[in-house]
Amino acid sequence: MAHPRMYDDSNPVIAKLREICLAFPDVFEKEAWGECTFRVNGGSMFAMTDNNHHSSGHLAVWVKAPAMVQEILVNSDPKRFFIPPYMGKKGWVGVRIDYKVKWDQTAAILKDGYLMSAPKKIRDKTPTLLGAACSGFNRSCSTANRQHAATKESNRPSPPKDPGFFASL
Repeated sequence: MAHPRMYDDSNPVIAKLREICLAFPDVFEKEAWGECTFRVNGGSMFAMTDNNHHSSGHLAVWVKAPAMVQEILVNSDPKRFFIPPYMGKKGWVGVRIDYKVKWDQTAAILKDGYLMSAPKKIRDKTPTLLGAACSGFNRSCSTANRQHAATKESNRPSPPKDPGFFASL
C-alpha cells in the first residue's frame, strides 16, 4: 500500500528546503513514505521531510549526520534539534523548520549530510561547486559553516578520537 502524501507543495518552508537541497550538485528529489526525500545521484539519501510524520507534531527535516554532531546539536537546543525515529540510530539529526529556523545553519547541516552521501567523484569537485550552490542563501555557506562549527565547539563535551571530515568545519 502506498503512503499518502504528507507534505503540501505550496508550503513556503518546503519550497525553501527544496531550493537549498536541489542547489547541491547531482541532487534529485524523490517522494518516499509520503515525504520529500533528497538524494545524490550515485550516492544515497541525505535528507527527508518530517511533516507531522507519525504524528510528531512538527515540520522538520531529517538529515544524515555523524553521531557526534547529532549529540551536539540535540544537546544545544532540544526544541530545534531531535533524534528522529528509524534514522536516529544511524546518526541522523532532526532539524525543525517550523520553529526558530536559521536557514543558514540548516543549509550548512544539509551540506554536511550531502557530502556524507555523495560519491567520491562528486565530493572531489564539490568545494567549487558548493560555493555557487550556496550563493543564494542569507549568508554564504562558509559563514554558515563557521557558525555551525562554533556552535559545535562551544557545546563539544570532549574531542572525538577520530574527528574525520567534520573536524574541519
